[in-house]
Amino acid sequence: MTEKPLSIWIVTGEESGDQLGAKLMRALKERLGAHSIAFGGVGGHAMEREGLKSLFPQEDIAVMGFVAVMARLTTILRRIRLTADAVVAARPDILVIVDSPDFTHRVAKAVRKRAPGIPIVDYVSPSVWAWRPGRAAKMRAYVDHLLALLPFEPEEHRRLGGPPTTYVGHPLIERLQELRPEGERGLSENGPVHLLVLPGSRRSEVGRLMDTFGDALALLQQRSVRPYEVTIPAVPHLVEEIARKASAWSVRPRIVQGEAAKWDAFRTADAALAASGTVTLELGLSGVPMVVAYKVSPVEAMILRPLIKAQSIVLTNLVLGENAIPELIQENCTPETLAAALLPLLSDTPERRRQENALRRLDALMQIGDERPSERASRIVADIVQRLAPLRR
Repeated sequence: MTEKPLSIWIVTGEESGDQLGAKLMRALKERLGAHSIAFGGVGGHAMEREGLKSLFPQEDIAVMGFVAVMARLTTILRRIRLTADAVVAARPDILVIVDSPDFTHRVAKAVRKRAPGIPIVDYVSPSVWAWRPGRAAKMRAYVDHLLALLPFEPEEHRRLGGPPTTYVGHPLIERLQELRPEGERGLSENGPVHLLVLPGSRRSEVGRLMDTFGDALALLQQRSVRPYEVTIPAVPHLVEEIARKASAWSVRPRIVQGEAAKWDAFRTADAALAASGTVTLELGLSGVPMVVAYKVSPVEAMILRPLIKAQSIVLTNLVLGENAIPELIQENCTPETLAAALLPLLSDTPERRRQENALRRLDALMQIGDERPSERASRIVADIVQRLAPLRR
């Protein structure tokens, strides 16, 4: 008699989760055998290429921002119910939710209430260390194990009373060769300085930061003793907006598209001016000294400020455990302050050397040994399936 394949359901709600979910599916097939697993759930094109037949197109729920969410709220709520119903009906051996907590955690809560025997793993921690820390303890009711991408997160969940948590590694550590030049990174004595400018991947970020960044670069041009060239790696849906705003700058940037062009720009960069986000960890692992900036609307700032508990909003600083990277936020994000912070990074200065020394510590802090992050994640998922699923049936 042929043994029944394991039923593993994976549910995510946006592109980054789709990529993580696809790598997890691939690693599970390598570990357990492709024919011994039946996948179900919600995902995008990457997960579908690994064999998932998504319950509905991921684009139905992949929206960001308060206004966009409110406009699609009826659809999103319907998709939450549909997904929870499908998981409960399928009774999989395990449910893995990946990122997108506003969607996936609601699915997990509904599943745990109606089918408490299904083990649930959360892949990617919500930012409980930054804001709304009370979420950590509440997760214990519907998450059996949390797979963390950042090395400080297991201790944060222990401190906050969250679910059992294991650091499995950030997917970026699999791409270090793409992020870094072949030799030692360092400023050349001749030629222009290569400056990366990264104004964000959301239209609201680009709208708030591009003019300020342009004015900062104009001031930098007046003060720097060395010439510099600017490259902007742009996400496809914002290329036209970025090009339109950059056309008013006194410094003419080179705008590049696509992942290969982005990593090439990272390998040749000497310094960066970046919006806060995952890109700061990309720059940190690449070894590029940077200045980080961010702005939200005055109303959002008023609401969010009392809620934010982290010592920094820069992921690289949080991993390092120190504010090695200058971060200029809200009213401190001005052309004058940005230019003043960037200027020391364009030559061999104590400020630049301090950042370079701090960034060299990232590898040791984020390493996980010989396993890839997806391999470690698959090992834990497989262990939970084999350990918990039989007990709960």
